[in-house]
Amino acid sequence: MEDTESPEYTLLISEDQYLTSGVHIGTQQKSADMKPFIYKVRTDGLYVLDIRKTDDRIRGAGKFLARYEPEQILVVAARQYGQKPAKVFARTIGAKIFAGRFVPGTLTNPNLPMFTEPDVLTVTDPAADQQALKEALNVGIPIVALCDANNETKFVDFIIPTNNKGRRALATIYWLLTRQVLKERGTIKDDSGFDLAIEDFEATL
Repeated sequence: MEDTESPEYTLLISEDQYLTSGVHIGTQQKSADMKPFIYKVRTDGLYVLDIRKTDDRIRGAGKFLARYEPEQILVVAARQYGQKPAKVFARTIGAKIFAGRFVPGTLTNPNLPMFTEPDVLTVTDPAADQQALKEALNVGIPIVALCDANNETKFVDFIIPTNNKGRRALATIYWLLTRQVLKERGTIKDDSGFDLAIEDFEATL
């Protein structure tokens, strides 16, 4: 992990872009697990996530996911605003996707038509995607998760701290993560080789 406190640390996108997308706006509850990622609490009681830590985690998750064969990555998103960004992410990096209701047994019951055996799971919200998370634990594969201030993370192997409920925030995180995975794989040389916009990831209202 890079030293996010160092003045030389450059964010993947401008601080302003992070802030206007609401990536840092957490919930009014915080879990003990997420304490290290919380920057401050606002006067309205909302916990604010540290965008430098989010940025650093996106880099790390990009490296981590790039090690896997694309079709061995499973992406899950039950939440309405998470489904489109997760689908675009999965399609662009070549991963499998379950958007909407996750059918119990998908990872554990070989008799199901949608049975799948991924090597790694990415969830959009550990609470909303709890069933997938449980099954991934059951079969012993690593879990990457987008975690808000109130999420329990004890079963998550790789935490990306972010607002995981906001439409623009989810689009921004998945857009950045897609770009990082492609860069780490060498599919694109640098950011200029990435031609998708955040809007391409954003769920329609």
